[in-house]
Amino acid sequence: MPRSLKIFVAGLVAAGGMSLAVASFVFPVDPAIAIEVDGLAGASSIDILVGILFWTLLTLFASALPVRMPRGLMLSVFFAPVLAATNLGGPAAGGWVAALGTTELRELRGRVPWYGTLANHASVVIPAVVAGSIMRVGRPVEPGLLGDFAATMLGALAFFVLNVIPAAIIVALRFGRSVKEVVVGDARGFAVNLLALAPVAWLMARTFSLPSGWWATLLFALPLYTTRVAYQKFVEMREMFTQTIGALAEAVDKRDPFTSRHSWRVKEIAVDIGREMRVSEVELEALEWGGLLHDVGKIGVPDRVLLKQDRLTREERTIMNAHPVLGEQIIKPVAKLARELPIIRHHHEWYNGSGYPDRLIGHEIPKLARILHVADAFEAMTAARPYRLTPLTPEQAIAELRKFSGIQFDPEVVDAFVRTRWAEGLPDPGRPTVEPRPIPLLAQAAGRLSQAASPPTSTAAPPS
Repeated sequence: MPRSLKIFVAGLVAAGGMSLAVASFVFPVDPAIAIEVDGLAGASSIDILVGILFWTLLTLFASALPVRMPRGLMLSVFFAPVLAATNLGGPAAGGWVAALGTTELRELRGRVPWYGTLANHASVVIPAVVAGSIMRVGRPVEPGLLGDFAATMLGALAFFVLNVIPAAIIVALRFGRSVKEVVVGDARGFAVNLLALAPVAWLMARTFSLPSGWWATLLFALPLYTTRVAYQKFVEMREMFTQTIGALAEAVDKRDPFTSRHSWRVKEIAVDIGREMRVSEVELEALEWGGLLHDVGKIGVPDRVLLKQDRLTREERTIMNAHPVLGEQIIKPVAKLARELPIIRHHHEWYNGSGYPDRLIGHEIPKLARILHVADAFEAMTAARPYRLTPLTPEQAIAELRKFSGIQFDPEVVDAFVRTRWAEGLPDPGRPTVEPRPIPLLAQAAGRLSQAASPPTSTAAPPS
């Protein structure tokens, strides 16, 4: 466990315990949360405790089976009952319901360490107390339905932000990712749907306030359960989509015994470069899927060309160089993969304009394709190939990337690569002292018109 994570967890747990203690002693529990059991006029302490127990049990049901999102956040639908209890009973009631009701089966089975359990509960207690305080301050002295609804929505927004950010920080510190990557990567998949539970929470609270309305409140368990199922299906569909893409990439790689798992390794390298370059979460996902699919066009390359161990003829090189375009044509009907198409088509473009298929120059080449080109080249150079049975060492491969920086590769992408774990601890010769001269504009124009011309034969990384 990293020291920074220990410090953060300790601070979070301390803040959670303090906020719960302050709320319990400063804010009296609103009798609106009570369930009458003794038949006496007014809400007794027993009635209030029974009401808190009711919401705790409902929250236990909602949080029993959380869904793990792709970037590591755990998601459950306790948001609605905790928010409803906070609306009714105030900060203290909401804090205790959050502290007790968010116990998961994983915790009861010992799958979560004790400090993880405390951190999980603290990350819900603090938002509940803050949301309850906002609701009390923001609610008018003589609240109508509209004023109460507005205060609840404001509290819900604060609850959501204060719950997601600490959880994202924990995941980021634990797995060495950026907080932004975790928040954007997971929150974009559930933020709108989760915030949509805020009006449901308000309706739960209003239903509970009706005479004997507690039993009708139980009916809300059904939409909460279906929401949880929807989250699970979302994650399952994404995983299935990724696994299908991976299986297709593996099928392509299996055609050549030299390229087994090539696409998977290229994907891993490209994603790490993307993180170093701080690309958006959407772009990271495109690198992930584009990396897996970048060579899918080799399905259309005959075995006599793909598996040939001698130097390719000019005609064979033309056939091989068509695989980015074939890959684009194969994937184009899949609307979900529209962002990946430029990566697939342009991952063999050269920075100086002498690549293929479109001879793009410099930043005309899509950024993600430039990233994948470096990842593809490094993986190809450090693995055995028919034309080079002895692979280069990582040090030699880095030297080649630097040598061809500004010619074949984007210098900024190469700089980012040498900061990744793939180059960690390896000597870096640095950028060339003399920047390569750009090819003349006339030559660029001629190159664009000469689509049939083959790329240079002396390359740092021949097509993989």
